[in-house]
Amino acid sequence: MSVDASHARLAGFLYLGTIGFGVYAEVVARGALIVRGDPAATAQAIFASGSTFRIGMIADLAMLGCYIGVTILLHGIFRKRAPLASATAASFSLIGIAMLACDTLLSAMILRLPDLGQPSSSLADWVYLLLRVHGDGYKVSLVFFGAYCLLLGWLIWRGRAMPRVVRLLVAAAGACNLVNSLAWLGAPLWAAQLPQYFTLPTLLGELALALWLLAFGIREREA
Repeated sequence: MSVDASHARLAGFLYLGTIGFGVYAEVVARGALIVRGDPAATAQAIFASGSTFRIGMIADLAMLGCYIGVTILLHGIFRKRAPLASATAASFSLIGIAMLACDTLLSAMILRLPDLGQPSSSLADWVYLLLRVHGDGYKVSLVFFGAYCLLLGWLIWRGRAMPRVVRLLVAAAGACNLVNSLAWLGAPLWAAQLPQYFTLPTLLGELALALWLLAFGIREREA
């Protein structure tokens, strides 16, 4: 097995870790504690289950650590054929990772709110505000991750290292991230009307890429 093939398989494993940790943090840890439209119930759930909320933060950091590995490994593979495009893609990815790392601080701030000694109603409003800003930061970071996936899709397409359907799904993942995030920034009312399944290509594209890398890797002559 070539070095690139082994690095590609490791990247696939780390990519699956990125997806798994990310879904756990967003859906299981935080999602289970958020009561939509009810700041008081949300704050009560978070403060009563602080350990669950903290585990979600740890999962966030684990996700980012895995994605750093994915970015470095794939850059090492594709820079041999397209150094500028590969470096540009990696830069977009690392910027998005840095933004999400800063976004995690908002979760830490939520757990510090009781130290202010303010009334429960005021704390609940602060909790809900910080959660919304956390979500906003996530959407902004997707602009950079979307650009990364688009460039990655181009690099994969150029190298013909994977089946056409995988290449298309990776590019579609980047396009959907960009459309969703830019629409939220520039036309939030229109973005709110986008169907939920519009984000499905993002998950399918990243999952397809992760599974292909893990199962088959990338042969050096194709990278």
